[in-house]
Amino acid sequence: MKKSIENLMLFSWVTAFIATLGSLYFSEIQRFEPCNLCWYQRILMYPLVIILLIGIIRKEASASIYAAALSGIGLCISIYHYSIQKLPGIEGTGPGCGRVPCTGDYINWFGFITIPFLAGTAFLMIFITSLLIIKRNRG
Repeated sequence: MKKSIENLMLFSWVTAFIATLGSLYFSEIQRFEPCNLCWYQRILMYPLVIILLIGIIRKEASASIYAAALSGIGLCISIYHYSIQKLPGIEGTGPGCGRVPCTGDYINWFGFITIPFLAGTAFLMIFITSLLIIKRNRG
């Protein structure tokens, strides 16, 4: 595997690892109970840490194909989740989200950074990096 591809995979893994630690910090230390959409995002983020680590250890860039799929789906969920939090009129149209409402925002840094925004940023970084890996691995 080329060093540039290995570095991109390492970047993706670090991003997924930090996002996983961040979500665990919010739920286990800050005691923020995740809503259903947060759980779906976690279900897609947590395996990325393992998949990308295995890809790095085995030097298999093909792991980025799985990372692209999981992060792309996670990004879509994060965009939807963020939109029901921030766009007027959308929050009332969705179905119930369990014990914790999906429209709630435990954090709201600078008026726009919420937990789904952070997850979406991580998913976007992993998705773009995975696409770069796929493209460079074919060439």
